[in-house]
Amino acid sequence: MTEATAIALAQAEEPPPRPLTHDLFRDVLSALGVGLRAVNIVALRDGIFFADLVFSNGVEVSARPSDSIALALRTGARIFASEEVVQEAGVIIPDDQEDEVEKFREFLDTITPEDFGRAG
Repeated sequence: MTEATAIALAQAEEPPPRPLTHDLFRDVLSALGVGLRAVNIVALRDGIFFADLVFSNGVEVSARPSDSIALALRTGARIFASEEVVQEAGVIIPDDQEDEVEKFREFLDTITPEDFGRAG
């Protein structure tokens, strides 16, 4: 759940009151002069996804995809998935459903927690 919060905060571009682990990692990479070039989602085994972080110095490190995505969102790194992962876990969204998804996103952008009443 922590990674989901880290991803959501990065997507909303809302800095947390104190740096999260992913912010710290980004800052350490910057201090060392190394960039995160890409995140590769490389495998899906027994329902578990696997990812590799690809750094500007050529080093690759295995990582959990949730951490990898949270870091990529903070650094602007590109996110890729192997063809095998896409074939096994990808979902095709018909064009008409994509329009509905976009309408729902627009709706979500306009509401606030205060728009919902309290029970009781």
